[in-house]
Amino acid sequence: MNRTLDIRKRVALIAHDNKKPELVEWVKYNKSTLKRHQLFATGTTGKLIEAELDVPVTKLLSGPLGGDQQIGALISEGKIDILIFFWDPMSAQPHDPDIKALLRLGVVWNIPIASDRSTADFILTSPLFHEKYEVKIPDYTAYIKRKDF
Repeated sequence: MNRTLDIRKRVALIAHDNKKPELVEWVKYNKSTLKRHQLFATGTTGKLIEAELDVPVTKLLSGPLGGDQQIGALISEGKIDILIFFWDPMSAQPHDPDIKALLRLGVVWNIPIASDRSTADFILTSPLFHEKYEVKIPDYTAYIKRKDF
């Protein structure tokens, strides 16, 4: 099964507290590109991005209050095309299980994921980011039919 990503991508932007300044700087640097896409973000990150870009951002709850899970649900529903998540590898997060679940869903549904600035740069500058793209959705039929799940 395939899903077509439109030219205008739906991009989720998330950052841990210590990474918010880096994400805001990255967003500012990539303002002209990001303004052409539909942006989603968790709580405070969304407010910071919206103020920086002066474009509407669909803001969900703060990560620890369930925003990560809301983004994960949108990924499962095919409503997020790309996940940019600047996470802090040096600080334990109280909602680490939610973060792991979010990243897992991104992989399950085969969407591009960037967890650092370099990878985010590669995604944003890829020719595929600027055109329609066919995402191959893995076939989970056999898994769903298993009786032990």
